[in-house]
Amino acid sequence: MNESFDKDFSNHTPMMQQYLKLKAQHPEILLFYRMGDFYELFYDDAKRASQLLDISLTKRGASAGEPIPMAGIPHHAVENYLAKLVNQGESVAICEQIGDPATSKGPVERKVVRIVTPGTISDEALLQERQDNLLAAIWQDGKGYGYATLDISSGRFRLSEPADRETMAAELQRTNPAELLYAEDFAEMALIEGRRGLRRRPLWGV
Repeated sequence: MNESFDKDFSNHTPMMQQYLKLKAQHPEILLFYRMGDFYELFYDDAKRASQLLDISLTKRGASAGEPIPMAGIPHHAVENYLAKLVNQGESVAICEQIGDPATSKGPVERKVVRIVTPGTISDEALLQERQDNLLAAIWQDGKGYGYATLDISSGRFRLSEPADRETMAAELQRTNPAELLYAEDFAEMALIEGRRGLRRRPLWGV
């Protein structure tokens, strides 16, 4: 999803070094980076957000000798934009300013304080009415599948073990999860491709 960067970030400006280090901790999801009254997105995140949210894609100066693609949203409207993103299956890491600009030497200290994913939201403002909001996980071995769903808002948890591909496909269609976790060695990608909220995870211990 995102462009690759030199891991030492030494060619970048101090602010972009801070941003890239934070982004490296959340490479698979969008990062909202707080700057004053706005949350900014940079590089591939900016390009993706501009398409998903229909917001302007601009440029902010240069870092490492290259222009920086940028898109931004007002902080007071962030919940509206988060709702649009999670309804499209996107996850977002929200990075806030936690340092004091008056006493900071260099970039103001920032850290990710909240991660919003389609399957873990409980805020009524972000939930769609009359629709379950399920976090699901799928697993496969030579004997069949494992499938678990969790509704964060109600605490309802369900586990099933579909024996074959057709049954698993029907269960996915029936539950229609908002977010679907799968291991990086999951072999049946054709079964889940095109679904919203896909999140690949490291191998799970058994």
